[in-house]
Amino acid sequence: MDPGSTTIQVNFSRPFPVFPLDGVVLLPHALLRLFVFEPRYRQMVERVLDGNGQIAMAVFEGDTWRTQYHGNPPIRQAVCVGQVMQHERLPDGNFRILLQGVCRARIKEEQGPDEERLYRTALLEPLDRGQPSEDDLFMLRDSVMGLMRTEGLSELATVRAVLREVDSREIPTRALLEVVTLSVLNEKRVQYRLLAEGDTLRRGEIIERELSRLRGLVEGARRQFDENAPTGVSWN
Repeated sequence: MDPGSTTIQVNFSRPFPVFPLDGVVLLPHALLRLFVFEPRYRQMVERVLDGNGQIAMAVFEGDTWRTQYHGNPPIRQAVCVGQVMQHERLPDGNFRILLQGVCRARIKEEQGPDEERLYRTALLEPLDRGQPSEDDLFMLRDSVMGLMRTEGLSELATVRAVLREVDSREIPTRALLEVVTLSVLNEKRVQYRLLAEGDTLRRGEIIERELSRLRGLVEGARRQFDENAPTGVSWN
């Protein structure tokens, strides 16, 4: 992740190519590596590279995509606009690309493929509502950091990694929330819920609840662990 990256401009007046996946949620500031091999998405990448380099990363709705994948199965309305930061075209025509999440958005109008374009596109509207100042987010940041420094959570490798990053450099609170979401709260349902929430303070409240829930699970697991039990034996 690169929370300190340069601001990227997004023009919502034009349709975005849509790249749906199952269970992969892109969030602002996150990096996502993709191997692109399907003809429709190879065409998408070719055209994107000739334009602004932006793709709307979407998530399939339900399980119908399993039987309708080569058509246009329904997708969820919240997406993340991603910017192609690196790309490599392979000899066979496939691509390796690196996407950086730029901003949250919602699909207003979707357009399916046509005779020339093999992939779907969509008109989007921004989801993020305002940008609270660091002063406005001070109490939220203090609460989230306090939770991660508690005895149970601070023992998790993912939490320790976030704490090291926060201690080593300045990370704005809005970016910190994205880091926590991707690094610690790795349930896809939670990540999508946080993608779909455009209010920073509400996202923070969700993250606080999820961290508290995770702490409860860790503490429960610790209570069930008996260091004197024989190896391979559980008292359950």
